[in-house]
Amino acid sequence: MKYYTLHGDLQLDNNLIENAIRPVALGRKKRNVAPFLFAGTHETAQNVAMIYSLFATCKKHNVNPNDWLLDVLRKLNDINYDGKFSDLLPHRWKTS
Repeated sequence: MKYYTLHGDLQLDNNLIENAIRPVALGRKKRNVAPFLFAGTHETAQNVAMIYSLFATCKKHNVNPNDWLLDVLRKLNDINYDGKFSDLLPHRWKTS
């Protein structure tokens, strides 16, 4: 099934994300040793990719990544948080 045919808000390609992470890729090529070049394990590389994606989403939606991350970490640490975790994603996040 082609999910993008059912949901009009889905992109047909990943050009926006590729353009968002271009500075990271260029940084790898320009430096001999970059701290983000070697992830160590496949699992760590996947985690780094998720973090880059979240920060790229912050940038796309004009969300301050520092404010977003601090708020989300506080809410995740709060045992009384009763909201949806999907509301903590950068494109849905609202300061409280």
